[in-house]
Amino acid sequence: MYKLKPKNKKEVLKAALGKIPADLALKNCQVVNVFTGEILPAVVYVKDGFIVHVELTELEGPYNADEVFDGEGKYLIPGFIDAHMHIESSMMVPRNIAKVIVPHGTTTIVHDPHELANVYGVEGVQYMHDNAEGIPMRQLVDIPSCVPAVPGCENAGAEFFADEIRELAKLDRVVGLAEVMDFLGVMHGDDRMMDIIEAAEEAGLYIQGHAPCVSGRALSAYICGGPSTCHETTGSEEALEKLRMGLYVDASESSIIKNVEAVWNGVKNCKFHDTLALCTDDRESDDLLHVGHMNAAVRKAVACGMDPVAAIKSATINTAREIGVEHLGAIAPGYVADMVLTKNLTDFWADAVFYEGKLVAKEGKLTEPIEDMVFELETRNSMNLAPVTLEDLTIKAPVDNGPITVNIMEYLTMDSGVTIKNAMDFDTQNGRIPLREDMAFVAVLNRYGKGTKSLGIVKNFGLKEGAIASTVSHDSHNLTIVYLDPKDAVVAANELISCGGGMTAVKDGEVLNTLRLEVGGLMTKLDAEELTVEAAKMKEIERGMGLTVPVNPLLRIVSLALPVVPYVKITDLGMVNTEDQTMIPLFEQII
Repeated sequence: MYKLKPKNKKEVLKAALGKIPADLALKNCQVVNVFTGEILPAVVYVKDGFIVHVELTELEGPYNADEVFDGEGKYLIPGFIDAHMHIESSMMVPRNIAKVIVPHGTTTIVHDPHELANVYGVEGVQYMHDNAEGIPMRQLVDIPSCVPAVPGCENAGAEFFADEIRELAKLDRVVGLAEVMDFLGVMHGDDRMMDIIEAAEEAGLYIQGHAPCVSGRALSAYICGGPSTCHETTGSEEALEKLRMGLYVDASESSIIKNVEAVWNGVKNCKFHDTLALCTDDRESDDLLHVGHMNAAVRKAVACGMDPVAAIKSATINTAREIGVEHLGAIAPGYVADMVLTKNLTDFWADAVFYEGKLVAKEGKLTEPIEDMVFELETRNSMNLAPVTLEDLTIKAPVDNGPITVNIMEYLTMDSGVTIKNAMDFDTQNGRIPLREDMAFVAVLNRYGKGTKSLGIVKNFGLKEGAIASTVSHDSHNLTIVYLDPKDAVVAANELISCGGGMTAVKDGEVLNTLRLEVGGLMTKLDAEELTVEAAKMKEIERGMGLTVPVNPLLRIVSLALPVVPYVKITDLGMVNTEDQTMIPLFEQII
């Protein structure tokens, strides 16, 4: 079990009593107390990375400390803790995302390396853990629980069972079992999920939940199965029900879905908010650079009417308690000295960031450099897929000419991620299905050597010309292509196969642009500034191809194959009804 403790407790005790100098005295600051809700002038003393004393005074020195830092009257708050995120969604490796979020005041994240686990299995999780060694922040790991997300409905690059959980629980910074997405398997006592949860509980890990739109007795059964949190809460009534049932509700402010306002509106009249936390889930480099990280989530909560101290509490001590990590998330004796100085409690930009008592960022810049590291896994091509042909990506109808009913996947709107099944009649021509307005073909090809693939039709995706393809395709991250012309789709597929994965756009047989993600087809070694420039090029091209409604067109394709969100998705095994995890045939009937 993950523990935070000083190297020399006797020295900490002496410093607390004032018998020896502290390492740091942070004077002239307004301390935000997450236990009482008070904001009080104080001097904070630090020894061996831990807070040893908080002197509630405005008096000037002398200070019994080796170093004195002037807070200049600013607010001193605990370092932010992200309750749930995927580093891979930033498309950066762990070391590089740290370079961006530490200057924003994030000192701890709880991340689920589910994405790379689907590509490289246990080795992928170990890489995500080891890549973060020796950096000025704490990257805690939740072990992926559902690899693949829904067994039998998709093929990934790995499978996790109880043995994998036990093996990964030995890593130093593992604290939990990550989002248990197979909520049907949990609530019905599926053997695989029960074994996985039992292995996590044996290791003393908390169980992170994932229960979108689950309610009533189904939610009760899910909670009884072990999960104690949920970050997939989109509605106000849903948030209130989950809070009433004792779940930690993690309100998410990601680059894709923003739920903080709805969650707060649902629970704001509750007397207690001790089990309300904040997270970012999936946040891209551009947002991280220019909007922020957890400071942006707290800013949003305050803008929605949440008391600033309560919002800070939801991004610090509440989260620490949620994940079962003691001595984290507060400015008080015995707590780790992760602290942030900020001018106001409105926008929460960090003027200075302390990690374990050391100044690591000031005025938006790192003061402690993060050196690059090289890992063998970063040099591999994860695309275990033969070159694609035109025949591979052409739907062949069961009748050459005449009417036929096809089950298509339809987005409710051009910017919604919710999809339904729609049975539509087509007149085939020489065995081909002619597309109608606002429709495109879709293909999902297994890229792990399994040989599985599926083809279908999607409506209201937004693409007007050419083809776009991506290996960022939650959660199995198979090669996913949306296209109007199979010829363009072939070029797109083979472009990503050859370069090791990423995102690409093709028109009239020519590659317009490729965003190369060489690490597992999900991440790049580029830093945030470089990546943001490259991603902007890709966004502009996709907007020109018709994806003008989504704020971030790159993210339109990434959840198309995700079989744990409502209501119909397409994986490498075919179209899936995500409510009951059954397969839907492409051709419903011949008229």
